[in-house]
This record gives sequence, C-alpha cells and structure tokens, in this order.
Amino acid sequence: MEVPTIARRTSWTGGAVQDRLRRLNLITTVPPLAFVGVLLLVFTARTWWHVVIQVVGLIAALATAERWTAGDFLRVARPSLVVTSLVWLAGALTDDPSSFYGLSLVGSFLIPPLPRRRIPALAGLAVLVAVLGATNVLVHDDRVGARLIQFAAIPAAAVLISTVFMFASQRFFDLIAELEQSREREAELAVIRERVRFAGDLHDIQGHTLHVVKLKVALAEKLLDSDVDRARAELAEVRSLVGDTIVQTKELAYAQRRLNLSAELENAKNLFEAAGIHVRVERESEVDARVGELLGQVLRETTTNILRHAQARQVRITLSRCGIAIVNDGAADNGPPELSGLSALRHRLGENGGELEVSRSDGRFRTAAAFPSKSREGGR
Repeated sequence: MEVPTIARRTSWTGGAVQDRLRRLNLITTVPPLAFVGVLLLVFTARTWWHVVIQVVGLIAALATAERWTAGDFLRVARPSLVVTSLVWLAGALTDDPSSFYGLSLVGSFLIPPLPRRRIPALAGLAVLVAVLGATNVLVHDDRVGARLIQFAAIPAAAVLISTVFMFASQRFFDLIAELEQSREREAELAVIRERVRFAGDLHDIQGHTLHVVKLKVALAEKLLDSDVDRARAELAEVRSLVGDTIVQTKELAYAQRRLNLSAELENAKNLFEAAGIHVRVERESEVDARVGELLGQVLRETTTNILRHAQARQVRITLSRCGIAIVNDGAADNGPPELSGLSALRHRLGENGGELEVSRSDGRFRTAAAFPSKSREGGR
C-alpha cells in the first residue's frame, strides 16, 4: 500500500503557507494528543513495563503528528507505524489495553492523505488493530469474550473514530491552506495592478509626446525646402518637448511626480483589502497641503513594500498635520530594517525639511515621515 507524502499535498507546501500550517498544527493538534497520552499513562499503566511501552508508542505517535504538515511526513510515519504496531502487540500480550493509543494515532494520520482506496485502507488498519489485540487471548484464557471486546473490538472502533476526526482535521487544514494561498495571490495581483498603474502613468507621459513629436518632425521635413526658419522652430519645439518628457519620466521613475495624498490613501486601502489585509486609518488632523505630495509618495512606496515583503495581517495608517506613520505586522525579524525604495525618498524629504524613520520590533514594521519645521511654522 503506497502512502503519499504530505509534500504531495501541494496546497500545504511552499514558504509561508507551510510555516503557518506547521505552527497551527503544533498549537491545535500535538498538545491535546500528548495530554490524552499522558492521562492514559498515569491512570492505566500498572507496571514499569507498561510505562515503557506506552511511552515508546506515545513518542512515535507525537513524532508523526509533529511532522504531519512537513514535507518529510512519510519518512517518520512509516517507521512509527511499525513501532506502534509492535507496541500494541507487546501491550496486548502483557495485558495493557491502553497501549493501542499510539497505533490508532499514527494510522489515523496515514489514511486521510491517501489519494484513493482510503476506505479499504481504513478497514485494513482496523483489522490490523483487532488482530494484534486478539493475541491477548493466547496468553490469557479467562474471560475470552470480554477480552476480545476490550482488546479487539474497542481499539478497532477507536481507530475508526480517530480517523474520522482526522479527515475533518485535514479538511480544516486544507481550507486554511487555500485561504493563505488566496491571500498570497491577491497580494501578487495587487502589486501587478500597481505596476499596471505605473505603466499607465508612463504611457500618459510619453504616448502623447511621441505622437506630437512625430507630427512636428513630419511638418519640419515638409518645411525644409520652403520655410527653413519655420522648420528650425518646429525642431526646437521638438527638442524642448523631448526634454520635458525626460524630466517627467525621471520624476515618475523616482516616485517624484505630483501625487494626491487622498487618492494614494484610497488606493492603498483598496490594495490592502484586496490582499486580505485589515486596514485602519486614523486622522489626528487635516494634512497640510504643502507636504501632502511627499507623504503620498511615502505611502505609495510603503504600500508596495508591505505587499511584496511582509506577511501582513493588519496595517494602521496614522495621519497628522505634517506627518504620516504606517505600521504593519508580519515583518521578519532578521537583521536591521532595510529602506530599499524609501532610501531615495529619505534624501528628498531631508531636502525639504522632513524626516523619514523606519523601525522593526516584535514582528511589526513602522515607517514614519514628518516635517517638524513646517509643523512649527503652522503653529505660529
């Protein structure tokens, strides 16, 4: 019987999705299983031998549970199935009915990921548990009927029940994986939409200019033989127009084109919400029009950085009269924060009396821009 590795469940693998599922598994699955195993050990083990075999079975079961959402699940689960089968056999022979616990767990983890024939596999597992448990009557010939119920029927039924719960648990994890992947796709689409918007701005700048240049060059060619002075004037206009377009293109490339803060704020909210990120906007006061453009540039660049580099769930944007602060969670704690595209904006803000600060703490990234000089001027 071939049991596929969890890595074949493509919805469970890949970067942040798998990391999140593993954390969820360690919180919601492993501790309850360990708690039940310890209770059985405390209340049912009657000899040191029972303690040993139950501990071995529990360790094998917990190892399987821990690796359930990892790519090497099968590498651990197969040996654990053998170990827990031997533990149950030893428990049945030594009159320990609780030692089937490890086998029931490992088997229930193995059945749901099967791509087909899961019902026959489940039936085979139940038969295996019952047969191993029935060996108890080979060494204890009293109360045969009661022993078969205790060591064969009840453990087999427990395996069936635990596997049904694992089917439900796997479906829950599948839904979590689908939601996480949908969130990642939405974030990628949001970045793509931002790039398309940039391309649209570039087209607005250069498309009209190139069309006018084409017409003026064609006109200058016609005027070369009849009106040289007029042709020179047309070519001079072409040179000036091209120069202006170069300046506008450079401004666009460095996020220096005039921006409307309100429009950028609305666009940022739409992008975050499309990526499944909760956004909260706090306005301490109306923003000074003199700094709105630069604050809009900071907001645009920060929005792109969050969508591309963070695993954010929440973003808080705070607007003051001469400043803006953007705080997001999901930041990786690996070294000092990097400014990336914000480095050019820090220089430009400095030239206009502003300050740009970034900081990271406890998985939160904060980007703040302020113009203290203009704030003092407004207060006079």
